[in-house]
Amino acid sequence: MDDHVTSGGAGDGERTGRRAFGGATPPPETYDADYYAAGCGPHPYQRDERWMGFFGDVADHIVAEIGPRSVMDVGCAIGMLVEALRDRGVEAWGIDVSAHAIDQVPESIAPYCSLGSALEPLPGRYDLITCIEILEHLSALDGERAIDVLCAHTDDILFSSSPSDLDEPTHVNVQPRAYWVAAFARRGFVHDAEFDAAFIAPWAMRFKRMNWSDRLRRWAETLMRPRRGANDME
Repeated sequence: MDDHVTSGGAGDGERTGRRAFGGATPPPETYDADYYAAGCGPHPYQRDERWMGFFGDVADHIVAEIGPRSVMDVGCAIGMLVEALRDRGVEAWGIDVSAHAIDQVPESIAPYCSLGSALEPLPGRYDLITCIEILEHLSALDGERAIDVLCAHTDDILFSSSPSDLDEPTHVNVQPRAYWVAAFARRGFVHDAEFDAAFIAPWAMRFKRMNWSDRLRRWAETLMRPRRGANDME
């Protein structure tokens, strides 16, 4: 996960990323010690008070507002969210494509974090899947494949992908929120606009699987509400 959950601006970074990887998914070895030390923004991505506090807050919100019994964190890096959730009584697991990151997972939660790709089937079904600042690191095609995987293993997804951080070279598929809303909708997952996921990032969202009757009911309820500004989907 990137430090850019709290900042990020458009610029020449999109061209930088596309020059570096040609729009393709960066290889797993890209996410090495140097990447986590200097490639995730102004603060190293490590087990310190700043990051542990952030993930502790995320876990508190998940437990209080969603209440899942089981969670899979896709793109768990060094396992801080998995650890925070387990500390709060949630059966949490994580996968990450970075061998370096998985090697840094503390021994106490190592059995619950493993090397794995968002493009491969997950080992089970979960009450909730979290995917925080991951899909912008995948090509557009791989991003679609990853969404297929997420949707096949849960009915509830907590999702975040920066719509504006073009400076990070591995961000090869930075998209507005509406892009992801449409992608999940094609698979029967509806953006829960009533859920405030800003505890992760201003652009974070929750997607829930809905059958047609539920979707029609939500659509009718939406028609009854005042129209929201166009900026809400930027």
